[in-house]
Amino acid sequence: MAKVPLMPKATAVWLVDNTSLTFDQIAEFCALHPLEVRAIADGESAQGIKGMDPISAGQLSRDELDKAQADSNHRMHVAEPKVIVPPLKRKGPRYTPLSKRQDRPNAILWLVRNHPELKDSQIIRLVGTTKNTIEAVRERTHWNSANLAPMDPVTLGICTQIAMDFEVNKAAKWAPKPVETPEEEKVQLLPAGETQGYRAPTVEKVEAVDADSVFANFAKTEKSE
Repeated sequence: MAKVPLMPKATAVWLVDNTSLTFDQIAEFCALHPLEVRAIADGESAQGIKGMDPISAGQLSRDELDKAQADSNHRMHVAEPKVIVPPLKRKGPRYTPLSKRQDRPNAILWLVRNHPELKDSQIIRLVGTTKNTIEAVRERTHWNSANLAPMDPVTLGICTQIAMDFEVNKAAKWAPKPVETPEEEKVQLLPAGETQGYRAPTVEKVEAVDADSVFANFAKTEKSE
C-alpha cells in the first residue's frame, strides 16, 4: 500500500482549499512539513500548482475524509489502489554483476562449442553480452582469446539452468529436420551369391566313427604281421 499520495503538493493545495482539516493532518497525509502546509495556506508556497482531488483520484475515501474533519486527532491514510499496475519489464541485454563480467567470454566460448545451434540473440539473453563480443570469441579475435577457457554459464552463476534449457529447446525447434531417404533409394547389402555368383561349398556328411571298429582294424593288422 502506498504511504504517500501521488503529487503530494497538489493534493495538499486541494485539501487546504476544500476541507477544514488541520495543517498537521494535511502534512501527515501528504508527507509534508506543517510549516510548508501553512505556507501553502498563506499563498507563500505552491503558487501556480493546481489542486488535485485525492477522492476522485482514488487515494482517499469520502468516509475517511469526513472522520478526519470531525476529529482533529484522526490521521488519514492513503487508500489501497483498486488496480495494481505490474512493474515494467526491462528490455535489452541481461544485466551481469561486475564481479562476473570477466567470466562472460569464457561462458560465450562454452556456449559456442557445446551449443552451436544457439543464435547470437539467445546468447545475448543468457550472458548479457554484445554481438561483437560473441563474434570475437567465435573467430578467436578476442583480445584475451589466448587465456579463455570454456566454462558453463550456469556454473558461473551468470544464468539459470531453466533459462539455459529454455533457449536450447527453442533452438532445437528452429533446427532444420533431416531429410528422410525413401526406402527404395536406401543402399542395402546384397548377398555375395547374387553379386559374384559365389556359392558356399557343400560339406559332405561324415559317418559317425565307432571305437570298436577302429580297434578291430588294429587287431587285423597285428595278425597279418
